Amino acid sequence: MSLRRKALLPLLAATGLVLVLPSGSLATLAEVGVIPATTPPTTPSCPATPCLALTRTTGFQVKVGSTRSLVTVPKEGSVVAWTVTLGKPNATQIKFFNGNEGGASSAAIAILAPQRKPNLAYKLIAQSPVVPLEKYFGKTAQFPLASTIPVKKNDIIALAVPTWAPVLALGFTNETSWRASRPRSSCSSTSTLSVQSVGATVQYYCLYRQARLTYSATLISTP
Repeated sequence: MSLRRKALLPLLAATGLVLVLPSGSLATLAEVGVIPATTPPTTPSCPATPCLALTRTTGFQVKVGSTRSLVTVPKEGSVVAWTVTLGKPNATQIKFFNGNEGGASSAAIAILAPQRKPNLAYKLIAQSPVVPLEKYFGKTAQFPLASTIPVKKNDIIALAVPTWAPVLALGFTNETSWRASRPRSSCSSTSTLSVQSVGATVQYYCLYRQARLTYSATLISTP
């Protein structure tokens, strides 16, 4: 049994989801957003120079290399936890981000429903509580949800960051990209608050290449 699967047993207990499923049940456990090892390695940039962070927005990965739909929900179910791999910014970097990006590092998992119109529009249908991140810098942290989040097939798993989070892995080619909820005219305004609100529909015009967001979500499908 892998370390991840061992970790999921207490996680599911914490969420009240230790279930004895009927024999032959088709419920499955999946980690949405994880792919095999990449080149370069998917390692958040901090504390290296440049130390870049996801700031004051909601974002999701579009693709990593040839892998698309990386954070698309494959089947109906419930998100029971989310995971983030964090860089380890130094004291000077932390002070800079805290002073310029709205406060201490924090994030939440968010669920987006793609809309047919207008182009690149997504409605934020649910979001977890925001979690302080600083004590987890340099680690991979998994956060079980006290209240699980129902999702439908083709929903998008996104990361909502009201302040900043060291979750940007750099050095990829233009084939790797992610989108943010910033207005079309403000793609370079990374310190302006643009985190999406629950119930709002936003067009994700801003596309950023050569970087990956280091997060995923644990999904239990509906039997």
